[in-house]
Amino acid sequence: MDGIINKLRNLDAYPKINEDFYSRTLSGGFITLVSSILMFLLFFSELRLYINASTETKLIVDTSRGETLRINFDVTFPALPCSILSLDAMDISGEQHLDVKHDIIKKRIDPLGNVIEAKQDGIGAPKLYLFFRRQIERPLQKHGGRLDHNETYCGSCFGAEASDEKCCNSCEEVREAYRKKGWAVTNPDMIDQCKREGFLQSIKDEEGEGCNIYGFLEVNKVAGNFHFAPGKSFQQSNVHVHDLLLFQKDSFNISHKINKLAFGDYFPGVVNPLDNVQWTQETPNGMYQYFIKVVPTVYTDVDGHTIQTNQFSVTEHFRSADLGRIQSIPGVFFFYDLSPIKVTFTEQHVSFLHFLTNVCAIVGGIFTVSGILDAFVYHGQKAIKKKMEIGKFS
Repeated sequence: MDGIINKLRNLDAYPKINEDFYSRTLSGGFITLVSSILMFLLFFSELRLYINASTETKLIVDTSRGETLRINFDVTFPALPCSILSLDAMDISGEQHLDVKHDIIKKRIDPLGNVIEAKQDGIGAPKLYLFFRRQIERPLQKHGGRLDHNETYCGSCFGAEASDEKCCNSCEEVREAYRKKGWAVTNPDMIDQCKREGFLQSIKDEEGEGCNIYGFLEVNKVAGNFHFAPGKSFQQSNVHVHDLLLFQKDSFNISHKINKLAFGDYFPGVVNPLDNVQWTQETPNGMYQYFIKVVPTVYTDVDGHTIQTNQFSVTEHFRSADLGRIQSIPGVFFFYDLSPIKVTFTEQHVSFLHFLTNVCAIVGGIFTVSGILDAFVYHGQKAIKKKMEIGKFS
């Protein structure tokens, strides 16, 4: 048994020295203090990395198909009334969403930016007092006569009926029927519904107001565009045009501020380059264009929750109506395209064994280096002192 203990004692890699043979020096104390401070700093730095999650970034090819793209927006037009502002979306697959109203909120604002009214209704939406006026004036029926007390109201679409049973009982319904036909409403006062509802007067009442429009769009995940522009849009000879004649205006001020624009949900660290961007129009008419490259992004947090979203980069250009031969539609256009590369962000914690390994490396490394440095300084001082004693140091 004693032999085994002696063999085990001979394996001791840390032989002990009697304290009587220790020699403590000033330089050794200084090196110990500095190395201890450095050791604690590196330890707490490693501890912070261990406690906080790190994010790993990867680039992969986007192989997803058949998904949709959600566009969240909040845009303010200080010089365009809500009654003339419309939103359209279309993509290269041919799908179109004209005069979008679902999931959209419009807020009328005064020149100082104060909210006057929030609404979801379209242009020329009947108000209560207009309803009573309609009852008094006896609306014009589709057959040409005035509405009697025992009749059901069925207004004329003025030639834009899709079928014989189709009725247009409001100015908005007439304009919608015209849009589907690809026609423009040139004089609302010639349309009984618009005249009774005071369509032109409601536009004049909102003169000088602005509009804050916000909400979201759900579109196909292919290249396309969405735009804010005055007037109701329609197709004419396969060309996208807006009905601007009825507003009886020569120019439209499309100055705007993008309060928020995001392609998908928020995730930690995302930067949307168009948030709080503002532009002021200086020419009478024009088209402001944003060209956006959308990058699909997947963010996974430490708990394994995944967020499917997007990032984007953007360039912008103003196209003045005076420079082109063909007059461009006044409005703010967002043209977006999708990147074939997907970015993945994965949050993860450093394992405890990795943390322990790094701590041991810090302690051992600093202890070893400081020991080498102390030995070098000690023996250097000793050699210099010996030479000075024999008078050979110069």
